[in-house]
Amino acid sequence: MFQTTSYSGDKVKDYELMIKQLQSLLEGEKDKVANLSNASALLNQFLNEVNWVGFYLWKEDQLVLGPFQGLPACIRIPYGKGVCGTAIKEQKTQRIENVHHFPGHIACDSASQSEIVIPIFIDNEVFGVLDIDSPIVDRFDETDQIYLEKFVDTLKSYL
Repeated sequence: MFQTTSYSGDKVKDYELMIKQLQSLLEGEKDKVANLSNASALLNQFLNEVNWVGFYLWKEDQLVLGPFQGLPACIRIPYGKGVCGTAIKEQKTQRIENVHHFPGHIACDSASQSEIVIPIFIDNEVFGVLDIDSPIVDRFDETDQIYLEKFVDTLKSYL
């Protein structure tokens, strides 16, 4: 339907529209799996130059694969391991320019070159992460980080 670089030519406006679409899509729905599934589909449709978009959910002291769009992925990620586990451990977004330079990177898809992971905490408890991979080095910039964090903040109210 639209992409960040060609829809309106204004990345910020495009992200703001996507967040409004997320709210409309999830309004009135309480099922977490359904909401995460639609959120990953919306991101996959919206973002260009990505090869994986999805969620890992916190279960039994590890991250477990949740709803996603892309090739089959690693099922379990231990606390503090890889980009996703590090995002939870450090409780902050990880924006990785080149995953091959990240110590302990877990390569689920050899095509991935850069990654952004936003940790999700609800009521100060770990819920999971939003994980987005790209086959392009340095795909994600500060604007992406700011608006993907806003996307997660919006999504949390439907979880």
